Amino acid sequence: MTEQKQWSLDVAGRRLTVETGKLAKQAGGAVTVRYGDTQILATAVMSKNKSNVMGYFPLMVDYEERFYAAGKIKGSRFIKREGRPSDEAVLTGRAVDRTIRPLFDMRMRSEVQVVITVQSIDGENDPDIISMIAASAALSISDIPWKGPIAAVKVALVDDEVVINPTEEQEEKSAINLTLAGTKDKVNMIEADAHEAPEADVVRAFETGHDVISKIATFIEEIKAEVGKEKSTPVMLVGSDEMETMIKETLLENGIEDALYGTKDEIGVQTEDVKEKVMEILKEKVSEEEQGNLGEIFGLVFDEVCDELVHKGIIENNRRPDDRKAEEIRQITCEVGILPRPHGSGLFTRGETQALTVTTLGAPGDHQIIDTMEVDEKKHYIHHYNFPPFSVGEVRFMRGPGRREIGHGILAEKALLPVIPEDYPYTVLLVSEILESNGSSSMAATCGSTLSLMNAGVPIKRPVSGIAMGMMTGTDGKYVILSDIQGAEDHYGDMDLKVAGTEAGITALQMDVKVEGIDVEIFKTTLEQAKEGRKHILDIMLETISEPGEMSQYAPRIITMEIKPDQIRDVIGPGGKVINEIIEKTDVNIDIEDDGSVFITATDAAGGKEAQEIIHNLTRQVQVGEEFEGTVVRLMDFGAFVELLPGKDGLVHISEMAHSRVEKVGDVVKIGDKVNVKVKEIDSQGRINLSIKALISKE
Repeated sequence: MTEQKQWSLDVAGRRLTVETGKLAKQAGGAVTVRYGDTQILATAVMSKNKSNVMGYFPLMVDYEERFYAAGKIKGSRFIKREGRPSDEAVLTGRAVDRTIRPLFDMRMRSEVQVVITVQSIDGENDPDIISMIAASAALSISDIPWKGPIAAVKVALVDDEVVINPTEEQEEKSAINLTLAGTKDKVNMIEADAHEAPEADVVRAFETGHDVISKIATFIEEIKAEVGKEKSTPVMLVGSDEMETMIKETLLENGIEDALYGTKDEIGVQTEDVKEKVMEILKEKVSEEEQGNLGEIFGLVFDEVCDELVHKGIIENNRRPDDRKAEEIRQITCEVGILPRPHGSGLFTRGETQALTVTTLGAPGDHQIIDTMEVDEKKHYIHHYNFPPFSVGEVRFMRGPGRREIGHGILAEKALLPVIPEDYPYTVLLVSEILESNGSSSMAATCGSTLSLMNAGVPIKRPVSGIAMGMMTGTDGKYVILSDIQGAEDHYGDMDLKVAGTEAGITALQMDVKVEGIDVEIFKTTLEQAKEGRKHILDIMLETISEPGEMSQYAPRIITMEIKPDQIRDVIGPGGKVINEIIEKTDVNIDIEDDGSVFITATDAAGGKEAQEIIHNLTRQVQVGEEFEGTVVRLMDFGAFVELLPGKDGLVHISEMAHSRVEKVGDVVKIGDKVNVKVKEIDSQGRINLSIKALISKE
């Protein structure tokens, strides 16, 4: 029976506790990790058989949110079971995958599944970070071959001080929110959003964060040394040495190196020709026994040969697949307003990557409600990213967005959010349609979003541009940083670092690697080169549109008003009667916040002004001496009640109806009559006394 053990480490003034041997003991590796009152269960299991999935290492990472972790019961009246994962859960699972995947042997064909279950959450300590640490510990002590451990931290910059694993309150105040993961020597995953942070501040946060990562990774190594299982032998995709050597030599003899240069289409045609030719030759040469695995082994060796040749071409010969220099950016064209009816549109084309981003402006009530295990909030700025198969010339089923689409959409959203004014009353929805793709489509979506927002007349603080940076490393440690990587350089390269920002600083970062990771010097160099690239791209964008334009005639107009909180009930009325009558009469949308902010959204200016006037009259204070044309609504023996404003009546006493004596109220006024009245008095109970005779000459 597995012995129950526990270890603790101080991280940023809080205890990080790892426990094993208590829960999920049949898994290959299982740990619970607790930080504060946030606790994660992570398990890792490897199958014994070869996966049916072909072409890549079959790793599955499942991040399971549980509302019980936060003491919540959510869902509809009829369904209380957690449904499809939220976007936040998808992104956390994706982040764990991106962190641990580079440290597996890509020839492995045994399925590996990491399941992360959130068991408790305290609202202060982020389960994302703890999940990465837990996954690392579970893999490390398991029987699964893996080159970890890794660790992760969040880094904030609050009042120019670097804060490790900030609380939610500190994150809200932070100029930088940086998530880092990696081994004790290198960083291999980055996610960040920032408020136009200078590169130097981001580098400082990177360096401080990695020091803590090294400490936690060493801690996990010690746990592994104490209780780690002996690593088993997975199913590997390998051919005989003779077979793989034959494939490699035949590819080189038949022109694979030259086939890797040209446009995307040219490279596709050229490499396919080489593949077909080489496969025909190999079928004649390999034994019948090896024929069964030939296709899959050939695909693996083909990728390894191409990877080696692309690295060699760039590092030794300074030659990229499309013959650009390392810092050179592909040709860029920009257009705005290409769609007639949408509120704003921007088309950004860079080389063979093209993004069309469309802006829709809506009422405040069009916001998205985020209801997750961690937060309940309203989202007024939303970005969606779509990647249809025709963008890469393929045919496949059109289904909902996957992890990649959600991740790219959120990255572009983070990049633009800091430049949207906080008091902007509209709900803004951006949709980026990737119409062509040869690498760096998320940054094309970011640039297209800037164009589209300015075309829609959204008063952004500063325009944002983005660039994807790559790296090729040699066996001798030499490396080359590439600006604006395309598909082949992403596929065969060692790093994909996306950097977005304004001329004032960085707003978003995202990094994946295929090697162990990068150090602070590589990171610093890459950010400096990216800054020049971002400026070049931004200058071209500003030639098309340099500042926000006029709002589209088809966009709704929002009128903002302020009323006292205790007047909200007057505008809404019993059961919503009053506000619904206003909406029906004026054809507008009305949103009222708890602080008394009123937003009237109208497609017709006259309707908006009419609704504004009605609300103004409902909430305005009547003053002594004011004159009104009112409507008689009730007759009493002692006088008549006159409606001055919606919901506000005053009494004209019979003695105030004329200078002469009035015997009966009905002799002077009838219900429905329009009469001119003057406010004579407002008593201590707020009752309004009116006079008709005050406006009538005695003569």
